[in-house]
Amino acid sequence: MALPPHRVRVVPEQDWVRATQAQFAPIRISARLWIVPSWHAPPDPGALNVVLDPGIAFGTGNHPTTRLCLSWLARTVAGGESVIDYGCGSGILAIAAMKLGAASAIGIDIDAQALVAARQNAIQNRVQVEFRAAADRAGRAADIVVANILAHPLIVLAPALAGLTAPRGRLALAGILAPQAAEVRAAYGQWFDLSEDSEEDNWVLLAGARK
Repeated sequence: MALPPHRVRVVPEQDWVRATQAQFAPIRISARLWIVPSWHAPPDPGALNVVLDPGIAFGTGNHPTTRLCLSWLARTVAGGESVIDYGCGSGILAIAAMKLGAASAIGIDIDAQALVAARQNAIQNRVQVEFRAAADRAGRAADIVVANILAHPLIVLAPALAGLTAPRGRLALAGILAPQAAEVRAAYGQWFDLSEDSEEDNWVLLAGARK
């Protein structure tokens, strides 16, 4: 079988680690919250700096859905709340919540490797977060629940996430494309008033309070 049209060129040797690192720079989420790769000095040492490197688990702050969730947490966490990060990936949201003043945080995921990475990230940031598999019993409902997944899983998980949110607790849902927002909102209408929304690059975050 003949090869399709193609060309061959020699790629010069370079420091591939440094080249990869150059793609990731500190990200300012709010006046007080930054996401900073470990090889960068914090642009604002006095800020709340979450130190996080790209890895196998989703969540570095580079994707709009993660930034939307982080911005929402920065506005919502007043101090002393319990937080659940459902579909925690790298643990970035749970770690940020603790940095912002939450009293406790639990990260939940179906991916065992993500849980390993999340635990390492929590240690690196010197915060105490409990990470557990989704199959484990979740325990008590939380004051704040955030889930950055995708629209269809969020719709399926509506009863479970409602059960994880304390009465009058706050919920934020992300990983939703703008055309999917109405369907996700409707799936949660029995339990929540999701009257708050924000959008970046056609990705939407829906948020509101438990009825």
